[in-house]
Amino acid sequence: MLLQFSVDKNIFSGARGRFRVRRMVTGFLRALYDKTLALSRHRRAGWALAFVSFIESSFFPIPPDVMLIPMVLADRLKAWRYAMVCTLASVFGALVGYAIGYVFWEAAGQPIVAFYNGEVAFDRFVVFYDDWGIWVVLAAAISFLPFKVATVASGVSGLALAPFLITSLIGRAIRFFGIAALVYYFGPDVQKFIDRYFNILSLILVAVLLLAVFLIGAL
Repeated sequence: MLLQFSVDKNIFSGARGRFRVRRMVTGFLRALYDKTLALSRHRRAGWALAFVSFIESSFFPIPPDVMLIPMVLADRLKAWRYAMVCTLASVFGALVGYAIGYVFWEAAGQPIVAFYNGEVAFDRFVVFYDDWGIWVVLAAAISFLPFKVATVASGVSGLALAPFLITSLIGRAIRFFGIAALVYYFGPDVQKFIDRYFNILSLILVAVLLLAVFLIGAL
């Protein structure tokens, strides 16, 4: 009985420890979200928007939409300028994400794969990404999927740079100009709608784009 109690206690302690970690991570992300949102009211908000858009493409967890929406609400005449800032800064940031993936693969990834005899599995990943990587980038650029994961993976797999940049530009423009347009034309009421339905709408849009490309290719 004593042994059983000890085991159960250890399991409980482990679960409690994991809960504390999750709570710490959630608290950290919430604080980061609040600080990012506060930047939208800064006198240098335009530069802050560009900076957040840039770093979000490679490692920063908070998307620039958090700043874009209140900034457009505050000054609708600058909606398209802010959308352009987000788009261009995000694409430049995507280059950094691509470089991180490429450099990591050359410096550390390749020896690790070789050590675990994973060359065949990695070759399959590269073949898959060569065929579908552009669509992964497009889906991540438009939707709630982490764009940074797509940019780094593109560098790791050696996806052709020109198609990567063009796809990133198209996808990011669709996302940021789309959000700016919704806020510009519908005002404050659309913010709750975006917060609630953005994931669903972005998936529908990506599905429609993929279907359109498939139909065009079939003609």
